[in-house]
Amino acid sequence: MPVTEAESLALGEEERQSYELAFHILPTVAEEEVPAVFEALKAALKKDGTELFDEEAPERFMLAYEVVRHLEGKNRKFQSAYFGWVRFRAMGEAVAKISHEMEINTNILRHLLIKLTRAEEKNPFRFHENIKDQKMVTTVEDSKVVPDFTSVSEEEGAAKVAEGGEVDEAALEKALEDKEV
Repeated sequence: MPVTEAESLALGEEERQSYELAFHILPTVAEEEVPAVFEALKAALKKDGTELFDEEAPERFMLAYEVVRHLEGKNRKFQSAYFGWVRFRAMGEAVAKISHEMEINTNILRHLLIKLTRAEEKNPFRFHENIKDQKMVTTVEDSKVVPDFTSVSEEEGAAKVAEGGEVDEAALEKALEDKEV
């Protein structure tokens, strides 16, 4: 949310609104220090009179594209970061302060502060839970790997078997049958 919008809310509204602060912590922060950075961020939110009501702790993941941040007099490029979010209720004037604090925080790569609708407030999107299937790595034993014979003739397949050693005959027959279909 632009600071000007938050300031205008501060002038006219007496009611607390719900917000979500999504952020990327720099990948240069040591993994064991990320929880301390997250706790410091939540403490900074609380000091501005906000009420925290939901969160997702930061976890490291690959970014969709390279992000450039000016740090220590240089433009540095980052391909991964620790992503997390916090939901809170606050007055508009506190939101402007929070936005400014996030911009000057040297541990934060980037952030997004949005005002939540009632539907969004009731149904948070759990990012890390939703991408955990993409993080899965399956290990396959070498004995279960079958050579791909679908694009070669039977004679070429026999030659490949001779070069590579023993192959499960049943798997070879099935691969050849699948090719004929």
